[in-house]
Amino acid sequence: MKHSAAIPQNSQEESWEGQDIMYNYTKKELTEALQAVSSFIGRCEKMQGKFKEGTSQHTLLRNRIKAMYISEALLKDGLTQNEESEGKHLIDNYTEEDLKKALPPVASIISKCEKAQGKFAEGTSQYIRYKNMIEPMYLAKELIEIKLSQSSTVS
Repeated sequence: MKHSAAIPQNSQEESWEGQDIMYNYTKKELTEALQAVSSFIGRCEKMQGKFKEGTSQHTLLRNRIKAMYISEALLKDGLTQNEESEGKHLIDNYTEEDLKKALPPVASIISKCEKAQGKFAEGTSQYIRYKNMIEPMYLAKELIEIKLSQSSTVS
């Protein structure tokens, strides 16, 4: 299944164009994605204690959590972009290397969710549950890629 970025369909919906990152999403889309990512972080953090430190499962979860925090920072920056932020952004707490390392876990989440979603009929609650996770992950992946492309043109 090929995914295309969710660009506001309604020309009356407000979208953000930032100095650092262009947000071609509505406030509603960013808010919904932020809620999904924040929820995912909470679920992952609860699970992390179930795995012994040093195991591959613990490392995988730790990497996913960091990727989700980076995604959360980008989403929050997008929602507060028009407010007085004095040039400070949450994403500035992360390095370009952090952003590069965040892409594989996000892509993995997308892949695993799409594979699982394919086992269910369209319209079922399980199918919709995965859809509600896949769309925010694509949005997060795109924002990370945009931020990386901008940081590489500045270097």
